[in-house]
Amino acid sequence: MEDRLKEILSPFKTQRSDLIPVLQAVQHEYGYLPEQQMKGIAKFLGVPESQVYGVATFYAQFHFSPRGKNIIRMCRGTACHVKGVSKAADKIQEKLEIRVGETTPDLKFTYEEVACIGACGLAPVMMINDRTYGKLTPDKVKDIIDSYEETSEA
Repeated sequence: MEDRLKEILSPFKTQRSDLIPVLQAVQHEYGYLPEQQMKGIAKFLGVPESQVYGVATFYAQFHFSPRGKNIIRMCRGTACHVKGVSKAADKIQEKLEIRVGETTPDLKFTYEEVACIGACGLAPVMMINDRTYGKLTPDKVKDIIDSYEETSEA
């Protein structure tokens, strides 16, 4: 087991009940759950690798590939659908050349779709990291993404 993983695991006990907090800690450190670290977690906790993977795949909070610095979450709720979110979503995919669930090769953006953001009055709406953008049009989406590409953070 590599030193970095040992350090992350050091505050935890070697008991099964620590599995979710251990997964969270490892993902926090790496940004995702690398395969080698998943094996190390199984060994540390004394559980089968299949159990570690079973728990990690059950919860949507865990990711198995590197994620972008900026997480784009496009609302696909009813209000957004009615207000034409598909055109805005298409613009994101066209502009970044990625599909839902993918990350740009430069690791700047990950694109996700969510059931509802809870800002129906702003429909169609998306979030980038913790910032909400509403009343989206394809042109507005392009300008928003451009602003993130031009700076390290918008």
